[in-house]
Formats: sequence, C-alpha cells, structure tokens
Amino acid sequence: MIRRVIQIDEEKCNGCGACAAACHEGAIAMVGGKAQLMRDDYCDGLGDCLPACPTGAITFVEREAAAYDEAAVLKNKQEKMQGDGKTLPCGCPGTQAKAIVRGTAEPEACSAAPMVSELRQWPVQIKLVPVNAPYFEDVHLLVAADCTAYAYAAFHRDFVRGRTTLVGCPKLDSVDYSEKLTEILRNNNIKSVKVVRMEVPCCGGIENAVKSALQASGKFIPWQVVTVSTDGRILED
Repeated sequence: MIRRVIQIDEEKCNGCGACAAACHEGAIAMVGGKAQLMRDDYCDGLGDCLPACPTGAITFVEREAAAYDEAAVLKNKQEKMQGDGKTLPCGCPGTQAKAIVRGTAEPEACSAAPMVSELRQWPVQIKLVPVNAPYFEDVHLLVAADCTAYAYAAFHRDFVRGRTTLVGCPKLDSVDYSEKLTEILRNNNIKSVKVVRMEVPCCGGIENAVKSALQASGKFIPWQVVTVSTDGRILED
C-alpha cells in the first residue's frame, strides 16, 4: 500500500540516537552509528521522531510500505520488557497500556479526607495511546489540553471521574491529533466526548482536532466543549 512513512538521510544523520529514543513504536534503531528505519510496519507515520532530530535528517515520504501493525508494536514492547526483566521500560507508564480499576464509592465530604485520583487508564497522552485499547469501549471520553489540569483545581473530580482521559498540547506536539482521534472514535463505542481547553487561542487546535475527528468518524457522538480561564475559572459560553 502507498502510505506516509519516515525517511532518514544517512549523510545528515550525526548518530546522536535522539530519534530512536523518541520513536515510541521502536521503528528506528542505531546501526553502524547511524539511525535506520528497521521495519515499515512499526512506523505509524505520525513523526514523533522528526522534532527530536537536531540535523533535519528525517522527513516524510509517500511510498509503498507495509501497513502500520499496532499489535506487532505492542508485542515487541512486551517482549523487550520481559527480556529486560522490567515492568515498565525507563520507568515510564506511558509505554504500557493498562486500565486502572477503582472503587465506586463517593469521596467523603469532610475537607480532611484524602484526595483520590480518578484516572482510569495509562497512557494518557494522545500520541501514545493505542487506538484499540480495551479502555475505549463503551466509555465517555475526555480530551483535554494538558494545562487545564494545572489551572482548574477540581479537574479530577469534575472532568476525569467516570471518563477515559486523553491529554495533549497542540502548540508543543508537532502532530495532527485529528487522525488518531478519528481512529479511536471510529473503532470504538464512544458514548460522548468532552473537550476541556484553555481560553488561549492555541488551544483551539485541540477543539478543532476533536471536531474534525467526529466528522470524519462517520458517527453521531454527543460532544461538549468547556473552556478554562488562565486563572482557573470555567468560562460560560
């Protein structure tokens, strides 16, 4: 099939290995002191490696390539973890997809009661989540700009509770979220989508990505946008 994959210019590559470290799928390895795309089916075409390269040696090309095989990528990650005797490579929870089971009891009203995380899964970064993860089935989805959790004090209580959570920053991540969000919406039974963004203009990117994904998914899914001010207030429409 003809699709977008990365291409590495060996002449420009300085052998720093930053791209291999940035590639969450394990598609890039260092061979003879140079970065090399090892398997087409490990390259998702999203280009997390591009901004990591200090010499501009990596570009996108459209060519005949094997389809991206997410199952093979996850299996390879698991085999590497088992071979290294580690639960999480590099200690990063974003490298291992898993659901978190929590009790259903409501938190106590007493202000002295300990706060409890409402997070239901790992990873949470849009760039890292597998599109067919089991925690996407029959759920309400939260797509939030990552700054909102810092600005709004009751973020877990008011937004994360009861939802599968995805976060990202359209200004810092050099990828188009709409492509991956489309696949998530198309391939899973998502009951509703809530978008939480900051009031700043660049946060419009995450709202637009969700809107585009909803349209491209071919499904009618209820959705809502909540805007948070820079001083932590919910702004009314």
